[in-house]
Amino acid sequence: EKQFSFNEWNCSYSTLEILRAHTGTHSKEKPYKCNECSYSCSGIANLKVHKRTHSGEKPYKCNICDYSCTQSGHLNIHLRKHSSEKPFKCNECDYRCTQSGSLKTHMRIHTGEKPYKCNECDYSCTKSENLKRHVLTHSSEKPYKCIECSYSCKSSGVLKKHERTHLGVRPYKCSECDYRFTESGHLKTHMRIHSGEKPYKCKECDYCCTRADILRGHMRTHSGEKPYKCTECDYSCTQFGRLKPHMRIHSGEKPYKCCECDYSCTKSENLKRHMRAHLSEKPYKCGECGYSCTTSGSLKLHLRRHTGEKPFKCSVCDYSSARAWNLNMHMRKHPSLMPYKCNECDYNCTKSGDLKRHMRTHTDGKPY
Repeated sequence: EKQFSFNEWNCSYSTLEILRAHTGTHSKEKPYKCNECSYSCSGIANLKVHKRTHSGEKPYKCNICDYSCTQSGHLNIHLRKHSSEKPFKCNECDYRCTQSGSLKTHMRIHTGEKPYKCNECDYSCTKSENLKRHVLTHSSEKPYKCIECSYSCKSSGVLKKHERTHLGVRPYKCSECDYRFTESGHLKTHMRIHSGEKPYKCKECDYCCTRADILRGHMRTHSGEKPYKCTECDYSCTQFGRLKPHMRIHSGEKPYKCCECDYSCTKSENLKRHMRAHLSEKPYKCGECGYSCTTSGSLKLHLRRHTGEKPFKCSVCDYSSARAWNLNMHMRKHPSLMPYKCNECDYNCTKSGDLKRHMRTHTDGKPY
């Protein structure tokens, strides 16, 4: 078979037509123009693919699920999800993926590079789609409206995800367990539970986690920033997700209910812990002795008996304890540091918010 060479870039092709199309990628010439928009390109094949964005044609279809796309290359990448093939590996952590572009984006977690910058504020990020979503926050316009309810949003992609809540569609299924999701990104994050991957690492300590938003919340433990504040008391926290359960203390709402007894609570994790009492399940086991328990927090506390760790220290004397509660009890020996006093009992504390929470023990949980 005759080979046509283009020595300047050390390329060879089987037909002169393919060679001509390829040489256009090296030049800035873009003679092929779309008659629907301003798009232009160097090769007619690229124009043919582009025109499918206007026609909606998606000729490449997955024979395993209902995915379809405009390019054969995109279908090949998609098929890796079914085969579990992940040829692109991070050399900094255990992350693997199906696309070179995904690996390039992932590497920015390690390098700290944020090439996409907002020209309205100092926001920057690792992905172009994140910047597009952010830019919409500077505009109050929400042109995409749900036909089922009054919901409106700033992007068609977000609306599509919302519409799945009406249809009950959860097309993204975990291959390891029964979880299903409305978004591929949620599935990707969930899979880290099974793989053990924790790509988001704290630069201040050895903490690492599965999600960027969790890392941002953790970083506030170093900075002391607590931007989410309760409107009813002095409580503030590092993550919005923690403020919502706290507000239930004031509203009295307990949406998580046990199906075995009349127990109800404000947090899903509290219900999970409670359910283990019915099942006698104790999944957390000590590697030093035969102790087992229902919560990771109880195991962490138990392990301090083996390590001798006492992280809670008195700021006045040399007392230290493995438990925060023990330190609080000890601090009562230093009354000058406990200015907030209960007028119903002998309780006192260092923060007005703690006193307000304590007072609810005298009012059956209602705000004092």
